[in-house]
Amino acid sequence: MNMTLEELTNKLKKKKIRLSYQRIKILEYINNHRIHPTVDQIYNDLRKEVPTLSKTTVYNTLNTLADSNLVKVITIGDNEARYDVTIKNHGHFKCESCGIIFDFNIDFNSFKIDGLSNFQINQKDIYFKGLCPKCIKKDASE
Repeated sequence: MNMTLEELTNKLKKKKIRLSYQRIKILEYINNHRIHPTVDQIYNDLRKEVPTLSKTTVYNTLNTLADSNLVKVITIGDNEARYDVTIKNHGHFKCESCGIIFDFNIDFNSFKIDGLSNFQINQKDIYFKGLCPKCIKKDASE
């Protein structure tokens, strides 16, 4: 669900993150583009609207947002960090053909985990790779 600009600004204020035009635009971009964008995608799309934006600002802002638990960093191979505004536990599926990452709901508490009884788990991630329905259909028609 997309949040309003006011809701996004309030989230930054609540986390005591200094408001700047660039930070608001980056958070707004991730909120409005639920494609799990990369730094390059965010930078290239926003620099048209914010010509003074630097890639360093994008990196620093994303690190601040991740440290404040406003975005989640996801890496599904390829050593490529992507950013997700949905921070509640959920799974990701990456299509190996088109590269799109899809969210899916999963009950993490239903997993039986052996061998970690004395460990503190801070993050849970489930990733699947394969082909999305669109790419399966495309491959079948070729």
